[in-house]
Formats: sequence, C-alpha cells, structure tokens
Amino acid sequence: MSQAEILTIDPLQPEPDKITYAAQLLRAGKLVAFPTETVYGLGANAFDPAAVERVFAAKNRPANDPMIVHIAAEGQLASVATAIPTEAATLTRVFWPGPLTLILRKTSAIPHNVTAGLDSVAVRMPSNEIALALIAACGFPIAAPSANLFARPSPTTAGHVIEDLGERIDLIIDGGPTFIGVESTVVDMTRQPPHILRPGGTSFEALKAILPSIKIANHSPTLDDSLAQLSPGLLSKHYSPRARVEFFVGAPEAVLDQMRQRAIDLLANGQQVGVLIAEEDRTLFESLHVHIEALGSIKDLSQIARRLFAAMRRLDHAGVSIVLARSFGSNGIGLAIQDRLTRAAGGNVECIVGSEE
Repeated sequence: MSQAEILTIDPLQPEPDKITYAAQLLRAGKLVAFPTETVYGLGANAFDPAAVERVFAAKNRPANDPMIVHIAAEGQLASVATAIPTEAATLTRVFWPGPLTLILRKTSAIPHNVTAGLDSVAVRMPSNEIALALIAACGFPIAAPSANLFARPSPTTAGHVIEDLGERIDLIIDGGPTFIGVESTVVDMTRQPPHILRPGGTSFEALKAILPSIKIANHSPTLDDSLAQLSPGLLSKHYSPRARVEFFVGAPEAVLDQMRQRAIDLLANGQQVGVLIAEEDRTLFESLHVHIEALGSIKDLSQIARRLFAAMRRLDHAGVSIVLARSFGSNGIGLAIQDRLTRAAGGNVECIVGSEE
C-alpha cells in the first residue's frame, strides 16, 4: 500500500466536506485513523467483517483481542448491543460522550472478529468532535482499536500514527493531540456487580459515586494471553516501547532511590538508560547520563497521563535500551497510568516496601 493520505481537520469545528470524504472511504471498506479524546483510533465499518479483518492485519493485532465499537448517539446502541441493564443506562447518561467503554451482550449484526468470538461487545461514545461527526456521517458504528502497531505505545498525535501505520492504511485524520492520552475505562456490565476490566480516562472514584456496587476486576498481566480477552488492553505485555521497561512501585522516596541506584548500575554496564519521572524528580537524575522524560508535576496526574505514551516513543527515538519508570499512585487517573506502565513492563515490576500515597 502507498503512503496514507493525511487530512487535517479542525478539532473544534470539523469541516463537513472533509468529514464526508472520510466517511465515504469507510463506507468503501477503507481504513481511516481518527482522533478521539483518549488516543487515535484506527477505524473500520463495525458491520463489515472484511474491513475489520484489514484492521487486524494493519496492526498485526492478534485475533483474540477484541475491538471497541464507537457510536455517535444513544440510538445506535440498540444496533450493537442487547439486554442492556439499567445500570448501563445510568452510566451512559452520566459519562457519555466520554472515555467510558461498556461490555454488553452483542447483537447478531456485530461480526465475530470484532469481539474475538465472544458474545459480548465493547461499546463507547467518544467526546471528540471529529470522531462524533465521522461516526454520524457514516451512518454505522465504527470499530476502532488504537491506531498503532500492536503492543506499541498508543498514538496521541497523527505523527505517531504515521510512524506506525503510514504505509498500511488509507487515511489519517490529523485533529491535533489528544486531550486525555490514555485509553477509556472498560466496565463489564455482563456480570453482577459490574467490574472495571481496564482503568482509563474515567476514574474508579467517579464511577463508584454513581454506581456504588462497582468493583475493580483482579486482572493482572499474568493472564493466559492465548485466550480470547474480555476487553482490549488486558494482554500481559502491551503499550510498550522497544526498550525494556522496569516499573518501580511503592513509597515515592524509596522508589526514586532504587531507580537512581539501578540507573547507576546500568550505566556502569554500558546501557543507555531512560527514565519516566515527575518534574519534581528531575534533580535526582540530572547528574547522571540518562535520558530524562519528566512527564509533569506529581500534582497534575492528568498532564502525566496525557504525556505518557509520547514520552515512551521519544525514549525509543533516543535509542535507550532500558526505561526506568516510577509509579504515580493509584488515585484518579493514576490507576490508569499504573496499569499502562505495568503492562509496558511486561511484569518487570519492582515493588518497594511502603505506601505509594
């Protein structure tokens, strides 16, 4: 395939003619990358199994990893999901459009390859204006995993999509950087009580305030990766730069001391080392010959989440062989950051004694 066409669209007031053009490509079975509020998605007609199969091929995505189906209006939900519980309707009323995905029983209209052969489907309504306009113009839901090569850090700019998929897909919509930077929260509504399968842009605290019975599923990166996954983002190694990632969890002072000593040891062995830290940590590492990615203030976890995947990619470009990453706690979106770094590390997690908070 030739290089993908790049189409710049105003993120606040999407130009109708450009949206119509992109929708025409999707109707023809083409693959279109587009921004959401979380990350960029790689879209195909959710009712077209052949188009969906091309998404799997473009991403090198395993067939046991289901996709999220994106809708633009509550009226579309009945075309993709059935037996919708009252609790799901409560959550959609509060959190849609937004970074919340619900696992529901699927209708027969959804092809089996979208759902990895499961009888459930992941559905969400994004809050990005370009995404909403595109889905509405298509007249059908869009199946869209993140627009990157499988297991790589998710794309938060059109440039990241070009880097991974520029010669594999048909169109890339450039709508500027994404606002949240980590994927949506996934809640399984097919079990009681509902369980969070993947933490993301909608916090556990916000969900629990509306649905007090909600739980966090005990899904660790030791799941059997050969099985069909209940949700995207549950495979043991995911969101990963090319470099090896080591993730340090625990009391912040002890974590940073351990990371610094580990960096010194690795440098002595001739390794190229990168660190993912908070801005407040910078002085601890500036005297070392490491590549520093300070994601933002520890007081602003939303900024840290927004910058996380781009920082991983920059460390790859810098040629580091090992990335040392600190935890940022588990409150709010910190839980999603912790999940992404745990999976980026593929289980290489160093737990330091002491409280994170």
